[in-house]
Amino acid sequence: MIKNYFKIALRTLWKSKGYAAINVVGLSVAFCVCVFLFLTAYRQLTFDNFHEDSDRIFQLYFVTNNAEKTDRSAATSLPLVPALQAEFSDEAAATTRIWSGTKSLVTYREKSLDRMVVGVDSGFLDVFTFPLIKGSREESLRGLNAMIITESMARSVFGDAEPIGKQLQVGGGKDQRNYQITGVCRDVPDNSSIQFDALIRIESTGSYHAMKDNWDAYSGASYLKLAPRIEEQSFENKLRSFAKKYYASNIDKLKSQGAKPDEQGDIFAIRLQNMADVHFGKEISNGKSTPIAVVYAIVGIGLFILLIACINFINLNMARSFTRMREVGVRKSVGATKKQLFVQIWGESVLLCFAGFVGGILLAFQLISLFNATFGARIDLSDIIQMQKGFILLMLGVFLLVTFIAGGYPALKMAGFNPVMVLKGKLSLKRPGGLRNSLIVTQFAISCLLICCTVVAVQQLRFLRQLPLGFQKEQVISIPIGNRADGRQVLQRMRNRLADDPSIVSVTGSGVNLGKGKDKVTSRVSLGFTYKEKEVSTDWLLVDYDYLKTLGIKLLGGREFDPAFPTYSTNRVIITESMAKQIGEADPVGKYFETDTSGSRYQIIGLVPDFYLYSVTQERKPITMHLSHSEAINYVFVRVSDQSLSGAMNKLEKIWREVAPEAEFMASFLDENIDAWFQNEEQLTQIFVMASGITILLSCLGLFAVALLVIEQRTKEIGIRKVMGATVASVVMLLSKDFLKLVLIALLIAMPLAWFGMQKWLDNYTSRIEINAWIFASVGVAALVIAWLTVSYQSIKAALMNPVKSLRSE
Repeated sequence: MIKNYFKIALRTLWKSKGYAAINVVGLSVAFCVCVFLFLTAYRQLTFDNFHEDSDRIFQLYFVTNNAEKTDRSAATSLPLVPALQAEFSDEAAATTRIWSGTKSLVTYREKSLDRMVVGVDSGFLDVFTFPLIKGSREESLRGLNAMIITESMARSVFGDAEPIGKQLQVGGGKDQRNYQITGVCRDVPDNSSIQFDALIRIESTGSYHAMKDNWDAYSGASYLKLAPRIEEQSFENKLRSFAKKYYASNIDKLKSQGAKPDEQGDIFAIRLQNMADVHFGKEISNGKSTPIAVVYAIVGIGLFILLIACINFINLNMARSFTRMREVGVRKSVGATKKQLFVQIWGESVLLCFAGFVGGILLAFQLISLFNATFGARIDLSDIIQMQKGFILLMLGVFLLVTFIAGGYPALKMAGFNPVMVLKGKLSLKRPGGLRNSLIVTQFAISCLLICCTVVAVQQLRFLRQLPLGFQKEQVISIPIGNRADGRQVLQRMRNRLADDPSIVSVTGSGVNLGKGKDKVTSRVSLGFTYKEKEVSTDWLLVDYDYLKTLGIKLLGGREFDPAFPTYSTNRVIITESMAKQIGEADPVGKYFETDTSGSRYQIIGLVPDFYLYSVTQERKPITMHLSHSEAINYVFVRVSDQSLSGAMNKLEKIWREVAPEAEFMASFLDENIDAWFQNEEQLTQIFVMASGITILLSCLGLFAVALLVIEQRTKEIGIRKVMGATVASVVMLLSKDFLKLVLIALLIAMPLAWFGMQKWLDNYTSRIEINAWIFASVGVAALVIAWLTVSYQSIKAALMNPVKSLRSE
């Protein structure tokens, strides 16, 4: 019996190749996109879930309720964790600090590599799950010169040789230090918020001893794992008395400045953020977090596309059912039961859905590289095999649900046809059809919603790109120095080599890059201190001579650092307008301030406009630029003349080989680096564009099917109207107006949702556009035109049909 059903299904589908092809293509595209989007969301939602007892792992962060606003910071002071461990030894099962900076130079004999070396406490492996394949978890970080490296680093440095017991040198020059390999761990997963190539004790890092007892110096991150019986809220309550004990001076300063307690009664508090929330920055964000709303949007888009594909499948099956009414009537008249007809017709739908599902998977295999390249994703279809059973069951559930809903409903309707009415030619579906119209409205509401979101996202991205950055990014080349060369020596050699070159406008150096260069390194130094009883926080930016000239930053007052007076430039700073506003000085030039950390006294010699240093999606922070003759220069900036732009990169590469032969040349144009600031917005916009294009295409396909259904129902009516003198235009308008009404209803549903959703999304930006009504008006007109063009093809075809044939069609 099943074999017979299968043969008949194949023959039936072969006779309707066009119908089958449309269904299979539509479902394949929907399944392919859903696989991509669901895998992307799955990877984001499973960040850091590989740690054992991850529900008990927390990151500590500070909440400071200033008089003007509330600040949350994940940067904590170094004495915090030892004090916590001493006072809460029963509640805190394990603790660790993480001191992570830029990549370090790692040397073994004649081999040198740039690797991420992170300072941690001995309890790091008690908090986090990074399995060791060699060495002991309890002993590997016991010694101050101990080092744990990853599998890939072990292969890069030692090849197939045994790494345990070997010596590695980290750093260069006088800062170089020897470490002994005591353990090898598995490579850090991509979906980990903590990344490293090697682990050393935090006490071995260069700045530790200068800051280990300073409660006011915030740097690094702190984590703890609570004991099984301890609740998060109860431990946070205990941290209140701890904060009052060790941060009493901070609280007193805040009170004197007019700070008010929050709803929990805290002016300054230590709070906990679960490890599952770190990647999404729900409580605190360091600028690298992924908003959870974006992940939900990706899942929602995937479900929308799948829903539209299901609606199309139902509509196409219902449209096709009218061509099979006589077949169903004959089958029922010769004894076929309703159950047998349902199984037969539903079996055809199962075959189509299965073909679409397989086609979607094959399409995904073909397009996976393009998807990863376009959206900067790291998904791999082979990971499906290694994933948890839940994801595979989810995909199978989606397939079965689509098959049951999209194929089962039309099969049930067709199996229930009255055979007598069918054979007499008197059976017709009710018009206009509440379910059919609801499906059309749903399709176009989703499509219009995504189109509106796409237009708003594109406008916001364009707005961000056009924002004045506060510096001139054009014609500037950024060159990372790396760890193999001395930055100050390289900068001076570059200046000497380019001093007489007319194509070079200026050369400077800095401690941090602007945007993200080819070294993929982003570092940030912040400094807090008290100025006239006011708490001040500023980005502490190391620069060199001609920094303002190279980046085209104009002085509002004072002067720039002058190389003619090198000693006069030390302990002098240039600040931005927001920094001047924060310290409450309308004319800050000439004023002095003293930092709490080093006790050094600095004089303000210049004032510049605010400029974006790390991101345009956040407000511009106060910046203090300082000059140093000892701190490391990590980047060289070169401004070239516009006439020499084309050959500048080749020229600089040649000179680089002379001044820094040991360092890799990784130069890039500054405007390319700045593009990395828009990566999240670019990806979201591309997803919206892709999704809106697919949904409108699938919606039009469904509308085309429904138009075919309606016109087949009204064939005689059209013939009679033409005989009575109706024109082609009137017939087309008659057939189109009902569909246009449905599209209007869809617009009325979609536009308020789009406005509300995008307003919430735009609230994440300090600089944002205002949503204009013309966006919705243009989307509405476009949707109506697209719908009319989709319907008009079948309408015009029906209106031009010979009325004699129409009246004889039954």
